[in-house]
Amino acid sequence: MANSERNKKILLELLKLPDNSVCADCGVPDPDWASYKLGLFVCLNCSGVHRSLSNRVKSIKLDFWEDELVEFMKSNGNASARALYEKAVPAYYYRPQQNDCAVLREQWIRAKYERTEFTGETKYPPLSYTTGFFEGMLWKKGKENTQFLKRKFVLSEREFTLTYYNKENESKGPKAVIPIKDLNATFQPEKIGHPHGLQLTYQDDNHTRSLYVYHESPEEIVTWYNAIRAARYAYLKTAYPTGSDEELIPKITRNYLKEGYMEKTGPLDAEELGVIFIGTENSGYSVKECVPKHTRGNKWNYGVSVETPERQFVFMCEQEREQKEWLNALRQVLSRPMAPQDYTIEANIRYKR
Repeated sequence: MANSERNKKILLELLKLPDNSVCADCGVPDPDWASYKLGLFVCLNCSGVHRSLSNRVKSIKLDFWEDELVEFMKSNGNASARALYEKAVPAYYYRPQQNDCAVLREQWIRAKYERTEFTGETKYPPLSYTTGFFEGMLWKKGKENTQFLKRKFVLSEREFTLTYYNKENESKGPKAVIPIKDLNATFQPEKIGHPHGLQLTYQDDNHTRSLYVYHESPEEIVTWYNAIRAARYAYLKTAYPTGSDEELIPKITRNYLKEGYMEKTGPLDAEELGVIFIGTENSGYSVKECVPKHTRGNKWNYGVSVETPERQFVFMCEQEREQKEWLNALRQVLSRPMAPQDYTIEANIRYKR
C-alpha cells in the first residue's frame, strides 16, 4: 500500500523545483493540483479545464496518491511538458496570465494538449493565425441600437488591414478599413456582456474608436485574437526592423491598465483631444493629484494632473479611490523606458494635433 504522507512529501518537494513552482499553463505561483495523465503541476483554475478534457487531475494536498502516479510525476513535470507541448509556440501567440478571462485560459490549454498545435508536427491544414489572411462572421454591436448583428470581417496581413462589412454583399464596399498599425484587441467579457466578448480599438482622426464583437465559438474568437496579433507582429517587424522580440511582443496588443470615466477640465480654450501620449519623466512627462480652483463645469472633486512637454491636462474623478487607481496606472506607464518606436508614436500624435 502506498505511503500517503511519504508520497505527499515527495510531491511537495517536486513543487520546489523552479519549473514546477508555477502553474504550467498560467504561471500563477504555488500550484497545488496536478494532471497525473500529463505529468504536470497546475493551479486550481487550470485544473478545472484539464478535468473537462479528461486530463485526470488530483489535489496534491487533499487527494490520495498511488506510488506509480508519484513516480510518473517524478519522471515528468512542467519542464518536460513545455518541451513537448510548447515546442513551436509562435512569438505572437498570447500566453494567458493568472488574471486573464476564462476563454483565453481554456483555449490555450486546449490548443496545447487537445489540438497539439505547438508540438511542431501540425502541417496541414495550416492554422488560421499562421496564414496571414483570415475572414469570417462576427457578432458586432450596433452603434445606434446597441443590438448585435452578424457582420463579415476580413483580416489581411499583406495589406495590414482589418475590414468589415455592414452587409454580406461585398459589392457595396466595406463599412470600415482599419489599419493594423492602429489596432488593439483585448477581451472585455463583462463590458460586452458575453464570455467571448472582444473589444477592437483603433485611432480615427485623432479619436479612439471601439468595436465590440464576439463569436459563439470560443475557439473561433481566440483564433481571431491571435490572427490579429500575428498581423500586428508582422507590421511591427516591418515598421521597426531593428526591434527585438523582447521590445515588440509587449506592443502587439495591450490589456488596459485602467479604464473608466473622468471629467476633463483645463484652460478655457482647451480642445477635445482623443489621445494623450504618456512618456517618461526624463522626457518631460509627470502625473500628480491636484485640486483645481478655477475649473468650470466639473462636478467631481478628486483631480489628476497630467503634465506633457507641451501642456497640462486636468481630469476629475468622482471618488478618491478612483483617483488613486488612475494615479497608480499612469505612474506605471511613466516608469517604463521608451523604445525607439515609442518616439515615433509620440511624434505622430503631436503632428496630428
